[in-house]
Amino acid sequence: MSNNTTRFSDRVEDYVKYRPHYPAAILSLLADVYGFNTGWAVADIGAGTGISTELFLRNGNRVYAVEPNREMRTKAEELLGSYPGFVSVDGTAGATGLHDGCVQLILAGQAFHWFDPVKSRAEFARISSPGAVVALVWNERMMDSEFEKEYEALILQYAGEYRTVNHRNIDQLQIESFFSPAKLRLDRFDNEQLFDLPGLTGRLLSSSYIPKDNQEMMKALAALFARHAKEGKVRVGYDTKLYTGVIRPGA
Repeated sequence: MSNNTTRFSDRVEDYVKYRPHYPAAILSLLADVYGFNTGWAVADIGAGTGISTELFLRNGNRVYAVEPNREMRTKAEELLGSYPGFVSVDGTAGATGLHDGCVQLILAGQAFHWFDPVKSRAEFARISSPGAVVALVWNERMMDSEFEKEYEALILQYAGEYRTVNHRNIDQLQIESFFSPAKLRLDRFDNEQLFDLPGLTGRLLSSSYIPKDNQEMMKALAALFARHAKEGKVRVGYDTKLYTGVIRPGA
């Protein structure tokens, strides 16, 4: 398996089409709790193809989309380049290339589990203006329905690396340690996707730990879909978790 920077290089199109977006209610939460507004500059660290970036660009914010993977960064530039607030940056969580104190919000969508926590915390503190907010967000796949449980079992069966790179390996104590001594806040939102079989296939293949050419896996996925589809669709539910805090108190 390729290293963490290049592992998504051959997944870009599936990532764009089939990964879940983030609830717009996140913007309202940040506004209500922290006073977030359109004047805030945002650094989206590990921005990928720009799924989380676009949420804030649509809100009217200036967003520095920091992404080390060339293929994903190029796709974000293609999709989001028309937004006046979009700034593409070739950088990492530990070396963003941004100026000191330049942003009021640092965001990591579905990315923090790839970061070096020590280097990234120091870098976040450097680029933050006093009182800046850090927001870590994950769309965590639910496993409540029979379909969701069997889908998880399929991944466990065919993706040997899943257990080691799954973002669930980052627990709340590790996140609290990252923010310490600042207080950590956790908010949760409901989210979902509805897929036909091609969509479910694309969603599966968008994950870097999934083998791309396993015909046995594809047959198992088709059988899983056939068992559970209603009106030609299956539902993938998500618990969107938003961790926020201020790691550099205001002056």
